[in-house]
This record gives sequence, C-alpha cells and structure tokens, in this order.
Amino acid sequence: MPQGYALELRGVRRRFGSVVAVDDVTLEVEKGEFVTLLGPSGSGKTSTLRLIGGFEKLDGGHILIDGQRVDHLPPYSRDTATIFQSGALFPHKTVAQNIAYGLRMRGVAEAEVATRVHGILDVVRLSGYADRYPAQLSGGQKQRVALARSMVVQPAVLLFDEPLSALDLSLRMQLRAEIKRLHDEIGFTGIFVTHDQGEAMAMSSRVAVMDRGRIRQIDTPEKVFHEPADEFVFTFIGESSCLPVRIAAGAAFDASGAPVPLKLARPLADGEWRIHVRPFALKFGEQAARAENRLTATHSFVEFLGQFRRHHVRAGDLELFVDVEGDEPPCAPGASLEIGWNDADMRAYRR
Repeated sequence: MPQGYALELRGVRRRFGSVVAVDDVTLEVEKGEFVTLLGPSGSGKTSTLRLIGGFEKLDGGHILIDGQRVDHLPPYSRDTATIFQSGALFPHKTVAQNIAYGLRMRGVAEAEVATRVHGILDVVRLSGYADRYPAQLSGGQKQRVALARSMVVQPAVLLFDEPLSALDLSLRMQLRAEIKRLHDEIGFTGIFVTHDQGEAMAMSSRVAVMDRGRIRQIDTPEKVFHEPADEFVFTFIGESSCLPVRIAAGAAFDASGAPVPLKLARPLADGEWRIHVRPFALKFGEQAARAENRLTATHSFVEFLGQFRRHHVRAGDLELFVDVEGDEPPCAPGASLEIGWNDADMRAYRR
C-alpha cells in the first residue's frame, strides 16, 4: 500500500443552529484504504462526508487531501469525486458521455478521454453499453456508470454517499461485491457512508462507528465486532439480546423487582446492569447445561428466518431471542427451558 495519508480530518466541527452534527472529528486515512463511516441516522456520517467533499462549510478544524489543506476550496477544486445514492447521471447523455464529462471538465485531451472511457467500461463490466442512455439501464447498471464516472478521473479520494441504499437486496449484494472487487484490484482510496452493518463489515479496511457527531471507535471490521469499545458499538454492530437487571447481594431482579433465575459464573457488583449476548451465542438444551452462565426462561414463539429459527423467550419481564441453526429442541409456547452462554460471549455494562 502506498505510504502517506490521502485524507486527514483534524478536529472537524459542523453545527446547524443548536444541533452539533459533527463534533471534533479527527481521522487519518492512508492511501489505498477503504474506510466506512457507519452509524444511525443523525450520527454525523453524511455531514462528515459532505464536509470532505466541500458541500458543507466547516465551523472548525481542518481537512487535508494528500497533505494539502482544502477546507477553503469549493467542491470542484478538491481532488475528490462523489458517488451519490441516485447516481446523478445526465439523462440526455450516453453512458460514454456521462463518464467522459469529468475528464473533459479537467481539460484532458480527447484521445486520452476515449482511451480512459473505454478502459473504465471494461473495469466495471459495461463494455458494449457506451451508446446507451440512462433510461435504458437497470438500477445496478446506472450505479456502475456513476462509479465509472467517478473512478475515471482518478481522484485522490472517492466518496460514496450511501450509493446502495435505494437498491433491492439482491442488487445491493452484487454491487457491494463489485465495489470490493474494484477496490482490491485498483487500490483507490474510498470513504463510504452507510447505516448497514453488513456493508461496512464486508467492504472496509477500517470501520468508523459514529454517534452524535463523534467517532466512538475506528478499527478493522473484525476488531469492531469482537472488541467493541463501548455498549453503543456492541449493540449497533450486529444484533444483541439484552437482559437489563438489578444485582443485589448476588441475586438478579427485573425492573418490577421480581427475581430473575439467572446464574452467572462471575458475579456482578451490586447495581443496575445491561447484559448483552449475541443471539447466535445463546444455547439451548445440553449445550446450555454445559455453559458458564444460565437463565431459566419461558418460550414465547418462534420465527423461521431461512438459515436459522429465532426463538423468543421471557424471564419475568425480560425478553430476549435465541438463534438456532439446524436441528432444534421442541419448544411449545409456555414451555420452560434453560438458556446458556459463555463468559467470552457476554458483555455487561452498568446502566
């Protein structure tokens, strides 16, 4: 991977009236990295991307691209290209004309324009589509044209503004793999915005989890998933079954004060806690009996979700769900059963 930072954010801030959209964000992206800004609506990820692209003005901090400050420059003077959710293609221009637009705006010689357009059409697997208009393309083909148009100008940083969110699931999966392939082959620097954890995990060199305008954790997808920095990151990345309990003298109680039949291998200190376990890490039957931590619960109902079944259970006023693949124990509504999990799969946070 080439050395040096393609992009640096230093204490970047943006306010909209009394709302702090981006709050002292610092980020360094090496050349060739693919970094995803991940978070719920209102977390500041899109505002951060727009600040990088020059579509919003800073209220504080600095932005550098290839070591040069750009926060005072308009979008067209920054070495970036943005792929929008809609694709934003010119409807009256052909595929080739759409792709060539940025090159011509940069004053590239016509002979080189033709060569680069032909080459990028091969890269995005759209050879033979050069003379078609956007109305003659599928949604996925339009997004590949938008990707080609941005890549062909060879910007220092490619910005992806949730480009897959308007597509159906099958097409999103295909384009997700396509972008990953292109990044692996070409090695462009990318900043990708999404609220979809699956996209972030599958595509990224690193994931920056954002909440209320701040980065809560930035690391490889594996570390963000397995070593979350705090409760927000744990619950946002992947699904979680949560047991909010009060511990007193080693016993557990629900919000109503009723005792909860919970046995923990490592007792928690007295106080209010939220115990989180991934639903696939919860076990039934013989596996539960061998687990380090156990809870006696009542079965409520089951959902068939393709590769697994999701069992919903209750313990007092606590509700959680258990994902079971393949064979499963027979569970009738109202049946009592034991659920178990190991310490390594559990996170406990004070309320």
